[in-house]
Amino acid sequence: MKSFRSRNPITIGVTGLVVIALALLAAVYSDDLPIIGGGTTYQAQFSEAAGIKATDEVRIAGVKVGKVTDVDLDGDSVLVSFKVKDAWMGDRTRAAIKIKTLLGQKYVALEPDGSGTLDPGKPIPRNRTVAPYDVLEAFRGLAETVDAIDTPRLAKSFEVLSQTFADTPDNVKGALDGLSALSKTISSRDEQLAQLLGNTAQISKTLADRDAEVAKLLADGNKLLDEVRRRKQAISSLLDGTKKLSAELKGLVEDNSKQLDPVLAQLDQFTAMLQRNQDSLAKGIEKFAPFVRQFNNTIGNGRWFDNYICGLLPPSVGPINPQGCTP
Repeated sequence: MKSFRSRNPITIGVTGLVVIALALLAAVYSDDLPIIGGGTTYQAQFSEAAGIKATDEVRIAGVKVGKVTDVDLDGDSVLVSFKVKDAWMGDRTRAAIKIKTLLGQKYVALEPDGSGTLDPGKPIPRNRTVAPYDVLEAFRGLAETVDAIDTPRLAKSFEVLSQTFADTPDNVKGALDGLSALSKTISSRDEQLAQLLGNTAQISKTLADRDAEVAKLLADGNKLLDEVRRRKQAISSLLDGTKKLSAELKGLVEDNSKQLDPVLAQLDQFTAMLQRNQDSLAKGIEKFAPFVRQFNNTIGNGRWFDNYICGLLPPSVGPINPQGCTP
């Protein structure tokens, strides 16, 4: 058997690159691999998409068993592809698109049923699937419908109808008069109503687009409340300790007020004196600076003083200093 050094380095390099490429492909498409992949791919036909999209959850009895991989149009039906892992799927399995959050996020709910196993190559038919009523889509449709209505013409139609039935009994006439008044009100508020519905549709769309952020915000708020609830005893103890400390400090001040009052009075007098002599102190500090400089020069030669005393003895005292001070 050849040693590693005796082998062709080009062959080894090419083999290594191929192995690395296969490893990268396996990492990218790991969900599609058998055994370690994301499960078996199934399909279901729905009458409408109802807001379902790829990466949404697939659940059985409330437990997540997979995710939606694709949503396509298949004739007059919507074909939803999804993966299911570690779950049995019967040949009479039912599927439904349900609302996960109040903001409109959806998921696919499965109800496994049947005596055999569901064939992955055959989608679940529409007679065993249910699509929910989407409120957000209804608001958007209402806004578009109101924009398309000719409200002045509608109001005129109600007026003509009221005039036509003018000779009818009072009950019918009153109802028609009410409809006419309602139509006039709607006509006069046409722009405001359209703007209101348009803003409602925009808000609903924004909430739907920001579903993940709002859901995370609500989840973080719940975590914060849970943490505050868990720390309730600690916070209560802290507040009680603070209350007791304030009471102790108050008692300490009251007990030592006789001793503290003279000290504070003297301290006040001392600070007042410093305030009065502020200019003198400043002048003294200014004059003290040359002395400090000369003193440092004097003692800067070692462990002794270089000093010169001028005028210690007057010239008239003996022969010691006959000439006096000569700096």
